Amino acid sequence: MLAWRPILFTCVITCVAITNPGLAADNAYLNAALNSITSADMQRHVEVLANDTFEGREAGSRGGRAAGVYLGREFRRLGLDGGSTDGGYYQSFGAQYRNLLGVVEGSDPQLKSEFIVVSAHYDHVGYGTYQNSYGPTGFIHNGADDNASGTAGILEVVEAIMQLENHPRRSILFALWDGEEKGLLGSKHWLAKPTIPLDQVRLMINMDMIGRLRNDRLEVSGTRSGSGLRQLVAMHNRRTGLMLDFTWKVDDNSDHYPFFERGIPIIMLHTGLHPQYHRPSDDANLINSEGMQRIGRLLLGFLNEAGNRRVLPGFRVAARQETPAGAREFERPLSPLPSRLGVRWSTNNNKQDQGVLILHVSPGSAAARAGITAGDVLTTFNGETLATGNDLRKAVFHAPKQSTVVLIRDGAEEPLEVPIELDGTPLRLGIAWRANNGEPGSVLLTRVVPGSPASEAGLQIRDRIYRVNGLRFADVNQFRDLVAGEGEKLEFLVERQGRLTDIKVFLPSIPTG
Repeated sequence: MLAWRPILFTCVITCVAITNPGLAADNAYLNAALNSITSADMQRHVEVLANDTFEGREAGSRGGRAAGVYLGREFRRLGLDGGSTDGGYYQSFGAQYRNLLGVVEGSDPQLKSEFIVVSAHYDHVGYGTYQNSYGPTGFIHNGADDNASGTAGILEVVEAIMQLENHPRRSILFALWDGEEKGLLGSKHWLAKPTIPLDQVRLMINMDMIGRLRNDRLEVSGTRSGSGLRQLVAMHNRRTGLMLDFTWKVDDNSDHYPFFERGIPIIMLHTGLHPQYHRPSDDANLINSEGMQRIGRLLLGFLNEAGNRRVLPGFRVAARQETPAGAREFERPLSPLPSRLGVRWSTNNNKQDQGVLILHVSPGSAAARAGITAGDVLTTFNGETLATGNDLRKAVFHAPKQSTVVLIRDGAEEPLEVPIELDGTPLRLGIAWRANNGEPGSVLLTRVVPGSPASEAGLQIRDRIYRVNGLRFADVNQFRDLVAGEGEKLEFLVERQGRLTDIKVFLPSIPTG
């Protein structure tokens, strides 16, 4: 990474437990493969590739050619089949440039004709020039993060895939591109002269600069290029717990972009730029190898599922026009619901040391119509004792329209029982949501009402819901039916910044009246 440019640093399916012994065995092999991706191996690969021996791996240079020889030997050691037209690993082009291509053949007689391309570029900028370096130039730019890290990730994922008892049903083309730093030359050449038919490529996954994970944040772009790709990635983040930044922007700064231009769904993984970018100081000692391990395991998980799914999504043409501004608009929260009661209360103990002290009553509100005034102390609501403002909030939330409040008022000898006609209607859950055709099988929460069961359980605005009581849903209508069903509890599978959690919401009964 990235291609050089100046920067400034300033249908409902039930989820069931595994009971099939064959499936359990497959999971055991997958777990072993995941565990085979280690930080020590990641660091070792980076240290080799970012050694001065390869002189910065500039495409076409002595060091770049030597790096290609080393990587060809690694492909052979790992047992990959050759992916070039001559059955070898190398695809030569340009001024002594070489892509490396290796294939894992799919295990399904029909689906093996479909391919997932998994790639990284292995070249860097050599000794640097004023056109491709922030300086100082004339020194070896080892490119530990850019992109020895992505190359190391490919090698580890290849080794893990080869440990599975059954390869994924689809074939996988592992590609290490040359000439990326000179203008994405390797990926563009392969697309111009593909070694497999382009109409058989179902998905392209690219890793560029994955070696500097900070604050657990991994940028994931391109998931909008195929419906449901965000959920595919997030579902395999349980083991790794990364904070996934699912940006809607697809930049033309690495080898995923020529595939995106050709209408092939893409996923791009990147841990972000840093002050060592395109400088001699991008060395192996700064690599976060534990972070690379987590990213490699995430990739293996969703790659294995993508390779085994019956159908993968086609390209979403709309992704070409989608922007971060569009994402902000889609995720824009709804305005809060009007208050059913229309009061503000004190958060401190009131003078009677009981009930809820009212500080303000909104003109025209239900409380104002009932004659409640500032200074009143509400002690019960529909027979429920009030100790805190939160008690009042929850009582009002699910109360019937016709309700009764008991209050203490200065000057009154006895507590007063006051009938009140609340605004709005009782709410059982307390959420509003929005759906988007780029993310089928999910809804985005655009409102979580304070004091509601949803709020009390921990649901938040911008959470994405993927399951209800273990059930998938195809659209908002199915989701609405699931949450409107009978029962005292709803369990949601929630994604928040790529992290999945199970949230249980306990529901009150809604009285009538």
